[in-house]
Amino acid sequence: MTEFSTQSILVIGIGNSMRGDDAAGLEIARKISSRGHGVITVKEESGEAAGLFEAWGGWDSVILLDAVCSGAKPGTIFQLDLIKDAVPRDWTNYSTHSMGLAESLELARALGELPEQVSFIGIEGVNFEIGQDLSSKVREALDRAVDRVLEIAGIPENTGFASPILESKGKD
Repeated sequence: MTEFSTQSILVIGIGNSMRGDDAAGLEIARKISSRGHGVITVKEESGEAAGLFEAWGGWDSVILLDAVCSGAKPGTIFQLDLIKDAVPRDWTNYSTHSMGLAESLELARALGELPEQVSFIGIEGVNFEIGQDLSSKVREALDRAVDRVLEIAGIPENTGFASPILESKGKD
């Protein structure tokens, strides 16, 4: 996957912190936000289509972070270029929303509302029950997922790289 060709990148952590591994995208976003720098702006979203469209409106380069439920080994990290590839619908079938991330992305694609560059980083989860914490396998994968975001953003390791401002919308 090639690096983004922009100086300004939006990272959107998607999930629900009350549903175990569903919080993976939010946790990756929070780790990125805690480091501080002006190249990356970090937002949190619940995954609703309208919220995502609003969040990425006006941005050319976006990285989406979410949990995945594909049947792979827990903690597996997935990386997709969403301009070329679609998120498989069954990866996010644990969503409590009528339209999950895969459907939201395809709607945006059909409407011509996808940013110019969109990547996806997902961590395979195992526990999506209400009231649970992140599983140990997902927690162990968080730093590797942050490294993938850095790679996509073209930012050298061990540097400060995110805006310390974290916006959060939707249910947490």
